[in-house]
Amino acid sequence: MKYVSTRGQAPDLDFADVLLSGLARDGGLYVPDAWPVFSSDEIAAFKDLPYAELALRIIRPFVGGAIGDSALAGIIDGAYSRFDATDIAPLKEIGKNEYLLELFHGPTLAFKDMALQILGPLFAHVLKTRDETITIIGATSGDTGSAAIEACRDRDAIEIFMLHPLSRVSDVQRRQMTTVQSANVHNIAIEGTFDDCQNLVKAMFNDEPFRDRLRLGAVNSINWARIMAQTVYYFFAAVRVGAPEGPVSFAVPTGNFGNVYSGYGAAQMGLDVDQFVVGSNSNDILTRFFETGAMITGEVQPTISPSMDIQISSNFERLLFDLFDRDGDRVRATMEEFRESGTFSIDNKVLESAQVLFYGARFGDEATKQTIYDIYEESGELIDPHTAVGIAAARTQRRDQNVPMIALATAHPAKFPDAVKDATGQLPALPDRLSDLLDGEERCDVMSNDLDLVRDYISNNAGAVA
Repeated sequence: MKYVSTRGQAPDLDFADVLLSGLARDGGLYVPDAWPVFSSDEIAAFKDLPYAELALRIIRPFVGGAIGDSALAGIIDGAYSRFDATDIAPLKEIGKNEYLLELFHGPTLAFKDMALQILGPLFAHVLKTRDETITIIGATSGDTGSAAIEACRDRDAIEIFMLHPLSRVSDVQRRQMTTVQSANVHNIAIEGTFDDCQNLVKAMFNDEPFRDRLRLGAVNSINWARIMAQTVYYFFAAVRVGAPEGPVSFAVPTGNFGNVYSGYGAAQMGLDVDQFVVGSNSNDILTRFFETGAMITGEVQPTISPSMDIQISSNFERLLFDLFDRDGDRVRATMEEFRESGTFSIDNKVLESAQVLFYGARFGDEATKQTIYDIYEESGELIDPHTAVGIAAARTQRRDQNVPMIALATAHPAKFPDAVKDATGQLPALPDRLSDLLDGEERCDVMSNDLDLVRDYISNNAGAVA
């Protein structure tokens, strides 16, 4: 399989090169030149497969022989052996034809583990094969950072620098990053927003001499391997509620658009999806887009669902590529307009094609807490604020009650204990293996939102990799 850039000016790459490259040289994102497609019979056969075996079947076509089947199976088996839940992603019924897909049973208690526990050993395998090293630079609004650090810590060929917005992640999220003592792990708290962190990372990738000298790689969902691995749980859940005999719907709390885009990928691969409901908090740029066709940035508003406090959703460019009939020139022009002016619009025909699948809804903090309370009263389940936004969106935008609605539970409630306790009176406990998290020594450098400053810091601290 070959991969192409959404902006049409970077060379096509195979899987191994896409894995190590992250962002394309033209500033675009890599996508497969054609989606692999599974037949209804093949999807039906997924129903009885353990999660790791299903992951191998779905991921194998994307890898395209760049990694042998035996090695790939070993990587996947090893990744999911670290999850607390036997079935990896438990599916619970919380209402009539309404389900909760728990994606937080990995090492760092968030859905990011579903992909990053594979991504780390994929990096290690390819780097060992090539006798190369890599410097990972990432931005996180909360959960990607800890999951990426956990996947990459103590790996000799990898040095990882993770940027997070100062005071805009939860205490648990921060400590899951900053208490890691591994020598190859570096945490940077940026005085700004997640969008500022993300912009710094993109700017460093677009600085080709710097990128080449440090051999930069990405763990954010701009890295295609993240998207690839996340398509698996859409199939895993769908076949357990009746697919492929009928359609299914998904509700996804959304910030950077990578998670719901992975579901879109599953739909392109043959899964019959009735709708994707995109849940937004007060930072509702995506909901406004699906309502009006205009993408207009604003000020980032701090909320109790901080992983969604985003105004620039990087992965949306991948969907835009398809909405524009894979016209890279048009995508490039649109994204340059967006970078310069903070806004762009699509015509009604393109908007209508997006609205076939995508629906949006927004909820402020009080409505989010009400949903946390409602779910606890109805089912006894404690949910985190991000998951609550997704469920609230599902309940307001669901168009067919006969179609199973699967809401993605993206984080363990104990990652956001204050919000959950405020809503329900119940304090969610961390798993025993993380019970001493709040006592660990932290390692983190605070820096201003200054590209030169951050770039110099990384250059000076990249150790043997530089």
